[in-house]
Amino acid sequence: MSASGGSGSALAPCRFALYFCACGLDTDTGLEPDELSALYQYLEAERQGRDPDAPTTGENLEQSPLKRTFKSKVLCHYPENVDWNPFDQDAVSMLCMPKGLTFCTQRDRRDPWFHSFLITREDGSRTYGFVLTFYEEVTSPQICSAMQTLQQMHHAEHATSDTSPSSSSSSSMDSLASSMDEADSPSSSSSCPPSSPQGRGSCGDCAGTLYDASRDTLYVSKALCLITPMPFMHACRRFLTQLHRAIASPQAPPLPLESYIHNVLYEVPHPPPGRSLKFHGVYEPIVCQRPGPGELPLADFPLGEAFCLLGVENLVQVFTCVLLEMQVLLFSQDYQRLMVVAEGITTLLFPFQWQHVYVPILPASLLHFLDAPVPYLMGLQSKEGTDRSKLELPQEANLCFVDIDHHCVELPEDFPQFPNKTELIQELTDVLRSFGFSPEGGAVTVPRSPAGAGPGPRLKGSALKELADDRRNGNLSADDLAALELLQRNPALAQRAGVTDSEDEAGGRGSEVDAEELRNAKLNVQLREVFAGRFATMFADYESFVIQSAPDLESWVTNREQMHNFDKASFLSDQAEPFLPFLSHFIETQMFATFVDNKIMSQWEEKEPLLRVFDGRIEKARLYNIRAPSLRSSAYQRCTVLRESAQAIEQRLLKIDHTAIHPHLLDMKIGQGRFQQGFFPKLQADVLSSPPTSNNRWSSRPATAQRRNDRNRHQCELGLDNSLKEVDGCLVLQNSMAFWEWDQVPRPPVKPPKKSFSACGLKYLQEARTLGKAVRQQPKLSDLSPAVIAQTNWKFVEGLLKECRLKTKRMLVEKMGREAVELGHGEVNITGLEENTLIASLCDLLERIWSHGLQVKQGKSALWSHMLHYQAREERLELQAESPVSSGPERRKSDPSPGLSTLPVSLIQDMRHIQNISEIKTDVGRSRAWIRLSLEKKLLSQHLKQLLSNHSLTKKLYKRYAFLRCEEEREQFLFHLLSLNAVDYFCFTGVFTTINIPYRAVIVPIKKLSNAMTTSNPWVCVSGELGDSGVMQIPKNVLEMTFESAFRPHTHITVLFKCQNLGKMTTVQLGHDNSGLLAKWLVDCVMVRNEITGHTYKFPCGRWLGKGVDDGSLERVLIGELMVPCTDEEAGRGSKTPPLQRSPNQTRRISMSSLSSRGNKPTSAQIQEVVGEAVNNIIKHFHKPEKERGILTVLLCGESGLVSVLEQFFHHGFRSARLFQKSVFIWDFVEKAVMYMESTDQMGDLQETPEPRGLSSETFCRYVSGINSAPRSIGKDGKFQLLVCLGARDRLLSDWLPLLAECPVITRMYEDVAMLRDRTTVSALVGVLQTLHDFPITLETSLVKGVDL
Repeated sequence: MSASGGSGSALAPCRFALYFCACGLDTDTGLEPDELSALYQYLEAERQGRDPDAPTTGENLEQSPLKRTFKSKVLCHYPENVDWNPFDQDAVSMLCMPKGLTFCTQRDRRDPWFHSFLITREDGSRTYGFVLTFYEEVTSPQICSAMQTLQQMHHAEHATSDTSPSSSSSSSMDSLASSMDEADSPSSSSSCPPSSPQGRGSCGDCAGTLYDASRDTLYVSKALCLITPMPFMHACRRFLTQLHRAIASPQAPPLPLESYIHNVLYEVPHPPPGRSLKFHGVYEPIVCQRPGPGELPLADFPLGEAFCLLGVENLVQVFTCVLLEMQVLLFSQDYQRLMVVAEGITTLLFPFQWQHVYVPILPASLLHFLDAPVPYLMGLQSKEGTDRSKLELPQEANLCFVDIDHHCVELPEDFPQFPNKTELIQELTDVLRSFGFSPEGGAVTVPRSPAGAGPGPRLKGSALKELADDRRNGNLSADDLAALELLQRNPALAQRAGVTDSEDEAGGRGSEVDAEELRNAKLNVQLREVFAGRFATMFADYESFVIQSAPDLESWVTNREQMHNFDKASFLSDQAEPFLPFLSHFIETQMFATFVDNKIMSQWEEKEPLLRVFDGRIEKARLYNIRAPSLRSSAYQRCTVLRESAQAIEQRLLKIDHTAIHPHLLDMKIGQGRFQQGFFPKLQADVLSSPPTSNNRWSSRPATAQRRNDRNRHQCELGLDNSLKEVDGCLVLQNSMAFWEWDQVPRPPVKPPKKSFSACGLKYLQEARTLGKAVRQQPKLSDLSPAVIAQTNWKFVEGLLKECRLKTKRMLVEKMGREAVELGHGEVNITGLEENTLIASLCDLLERIWSHGLQVKQGKSALWSHMLHYQAREERLELQAESPVSSGPERRKSDPSPGLSTLPVSLIQDMRHIQNISEIKTDVGRSRAWIRLSLEKKLLSQHLKQLLSNHSLTKKLYKRYAFLRCEEEREQFLFHLLSLNAVDYFCFTGVFTTINIPYRAVIVPIKKLSNAMTTSNPWVCVSGELGDSGVMQIPKNVLEMTFESAFRPHTHITVLFKCQNLGKMTTVQLGHDNSGLLAKWLVDCVMVRNEITGHTYKFPCGRWLGKGVDDGSLERVLIGELMVPCTDEEAGRGSKTPPLQRSPNQTRRISMSSLSSRGNKPTSAQIQEVVGEAVNNIIKHFHKPEKERGILTVLLCGESGLVSVLEQFFHHGFRSARLFQKSVFIWDFVEKAVMYMESTDQMGDLQETPEPRGLSSETFCRYVSGINSAPRSIGKDGKFQLLVCLGARDRLLSDWLPLLAECPVITRMYEDVAMLRDRTTVSALVGVLQTLHDFPITLETSLVKGVDL
């Protein structure tokens, strides 16, 4: 390592700037084509199947030389190297001039323009670059001659190409290339800011792009760049602007340019936290500041400009996409706009940080990174007039496309809104308007003018204090010193001369901080405080849900991937309902996981800075007696610290805390670096490669001694208030000027690294935190060889496979619930909302996999496009063979019951189902719907395997490095998806709730009996969680009307109907009108199947429908259960999740005599146990989160439901006598009890002092009377079921039970051992039923239809 490198690095951490460099044309190597063309030739050769490594001949002669891009190089950079941040020459050259070198002539506008960039290192740290680009005249005859030759070759090529049409490429990357080719010309936006008019009068005029060496003056772009460790954008912009003014000025600058560059590199430190610092450019002072430890981190890019470019609503939407880690692509003609919007959005993320690929300015030679199947935030430069519709991007299913210049945003589908979005937009609008900014997109406020309009007179308008500072630093000439002493002695003369000593000017704004910079700084912090306040509200109690189970750091790191670090279900259940759609997605992101990891690690090592600030703010809110529930309220709370935060910024900028030394003469060789207007000189490397040393000859000059004496004298005069202070190892003088003597200031000692996790386990943690570290790391800018591109794509393949493994494992663990807990996979914490989030994440992953390595981009969904190609091929084969579409071997789903035809298992059939849904209108929507449908049918892995089995199609659609063409990884991927068949999902049925779905209902009579058929007119009504089908009359003689098999009369009745999605089916109402000779019907069961998902529900009956038979019911309400596949193959795909509650069996509601004849009566203890279980199940139902609850109707009326167990209670000890061979039902006892109560009441009216009738008995009689008078013929058992359900709903069961137990009728109808006659048992049952009073029981419409109580 060179000495200069070492010395440069010793002071690097405290320096304002790390490097200064100049990029441009290297006249020694001449004109070299930009690497972009070579990369495109490689990609095009690969797409066409040619050998990409074969040498290519010829050059791109179709473009004018003035429109082509040439390779730029770093001409010089100082210092040579910084140990902790090595200089990346290729990256800097590429980002300083992302489009390469551009040429122009005297006919073009040659205004300078400014842009910034950043480089992200592998550890996540960032280095910022600030670039001022201008045009410099080309003086090399060789370059001019080469350009003339290229012009002649282009002229010849243009003449011959007019006769032959050019072929166009359909490659995605080629499309990107064609959209950017013409942006390289000087007249395009890459050569001048969008705010300025274009250089040529007619950019399409061919004559404007011609170059004639004999008449034209040739200019080439050159870039001056400052590289800093912190984003001091305004200060760097002012410094570079003054540097360019010195170059363009007809007069030489006061000092050689080396003095100013040396000063900013080695003699200007960072301002301390919470302080401001002033240093000097070529003509004027420059001020920068840093926030204090408790404030928001430094952000110097103008947020107001970002809001005005996009509009408040658009920016909030883009911000939400970034929070949810979608792919975000910024699109603009201006590099600085890309940087302003990207940095603006990422600074709003506090306290979170973007964890994925972040390239605000994507160089043209790295366009292949848009193919990356990972979340990214990138900026792409557009040419003027680029049509968005012609810009084909590799993947768009999960892409947020931001057209900055046209202030419009294209959002992904299924996009959750940010909580309180409307109120947030209103608050941001108010803040912007208070600073004079328009909240509507497109109203861009461009900076008024470059910092400083000119040098001006040396004394006129300056502050007296500044002159005194200059004197202490020895920066005044002898004449200026004499004038200063005169002005100090004569205040009146100073006032007439325009030199004042007022506090407002000396310590105020002056020319150091202009009004616009101050306004931007105040606006920045207020906008950021609004967003920080929103996060503080949403995550006020996040610490309560962080799971810190590891005893030490080492064990936590080792088991990081298997551990649950955040109680997501409890956190979501504690949030306001409007927040849930966004929060359920956000807590699954990598940035939130990293935030929680940092919180856990803070118990073993120092807190991460952003976390420390955020925790401090939450703690401060608690100290002000703001309770957590109010912080989590859905009511919007405006930020209360806007004024204080703006005042802190204003105070720092207007009252300078520290001042750095002025630029001064260096020990330079005479004659080198001579000033020449319009040209950046060749700098003297020996004085810029290292900081000042003790043997510097300039330090021994008389002026140096005088400055040293002045400094020592003023130190004694200033006392404690203006004492010397150390700032990051560099000496500055507070509220004064200070001269640094590097030979007297020892270098700061190198402290040993703190033994912490950062030193011992950072690499492992990065792998544990991310789904493939290699996938998420920044693109390496310095190596663009085809081999490196191939290696990068291989890392993408590995990362996608790992992400698939982790996602499927997470979905299985969460869905399997208790079974997963028993296997040691964590706690049960999934909610319906979280499950939907995981499935949406799986859809995004599949889209990214299918987008990787595409040959041709067609449509926004790569997966759906592939399926359409497959469907078209299969349909062509069908036409050729004149046979139905074959999707491999003919397979059909098993028939779970008699009467239902089998459903074919077909990829194309499922596609047609989705294509027939008119509510889904986009390819992305169809793709996601198909994924959800296949997942629900447990066919996702099988369908995708079938899709990929057509190897010729896959080879045609995908490049050789694509994930889908990596055979081993593809098989592992399909295996991971196959594991999802172990659990049940209703992710299609539960999401597409408004679509129309065809259903097939089959009514199965008991065939063994002669009375299996009826002459009446039957009807059916199917109900589900989302609604019902309505009453459907079944015409007579519809037996087997839709069956494909031969006609078999008197077997089944099949009804095919279509209605809005019913969701999970719950009940079937079945009845008839009691007409005809055979007005009786013995029904075995009803089967209902969803014809899209294949889910089949069985509704057992086993009862008669007819007057004078069974309980006389003409209508029954049947409770359904989901049928499980029964074949061996489908049993392997069967659900291992806990089964749904079973419906009542056929022997459930039979007559008392039949029950007693069986001889297997349940005992009293058994009945008490099942009653307790039934009530407990209902209580558990309400204790679950609302999204997790099952069907309450099943718990009330299903097998082992409340009605069933109460029937067993009432049947215990029921007398088995028959009256004229007629069965006795519990409802007969209920009616007799009501008759007794009513008769007792009538007898009481005849007495002089009647006993008052109890309210409970009156209510009981009213309910029974209302049920009997209802127009429905539901039979005696149906009436008892309705009475129990109504009593449970209205909290009356516990009041009615003692009435029945005390009624004298009980002695005639119950034996002495009956449970109903045991007061202790009745009292215990009353206590159990009273526990249901705390819960709101809601009954399905099918249960209470026609009853108004």
